[in-house]
Amino acid sequence: METLTTAAEEQRYAELQMLALDYARTGETELLGAMIRHGLPVNLADARGNSLLMLACYNQNAATARMLLELGAEVDRRNQRHQTPLGGVAFKGYEEIVNLLLAHGADVDADNGAGMTPLMFAAMFGRTRVVEQLQIHGASLKRRNRLGISAHFMIRLARFLARLFPRSSLSIPSTPPNVPLKL
Repeated sequence: METLTTAAEEQRYAELQMLALDYARTGETELLGAMIRHGLPVNLADARGNSLLMLACYNQNAATARMLLELGAEVDRRNQRHQTPLGGVAFKGYEEIVNLLLAHGADVDADNGAGMTPLMFAAMFGRTRVVEQLQIHGASLKRRNRLGISAHFMIRLARFLARLFPRSSLSIPSTPPNVPLKL
């Protein structure tokens, strides 16, 4: 038996999807959770491929991200730019969400486009603590981006630039505590 939906029903479903995407961005955890428990796909994505989890993470909504992961969201689901949620929060420096994603099995060395790993993004934007977190979780310093630049070199470059421009956002310490820089 074929199920037909009316144009009005399809329009209402599209509105509900847009509302869910906004709830992920703004951290409306309870309302979004109710929508998912009533049948909305947990891996719903916007036109750019950003999943509910990606939107929650990128907008620093840890409680919403936790709920989505508990309901089965794919931790490494990529958007159209090949980015993972971990890559996005490494770039932003959101330590709590980095821990959450790693605890749910995020790929610490995922290629987030052009060979860039989360560690490379964290180093490039001076996210010291995130660099440390990712190294503790086994992020490779040997990985190279498409230009052949290693994560190890990016960390060293960030440290050098931080010394040249001490008031900039580059703040990679010369020796992170308890994290040896070994290749």
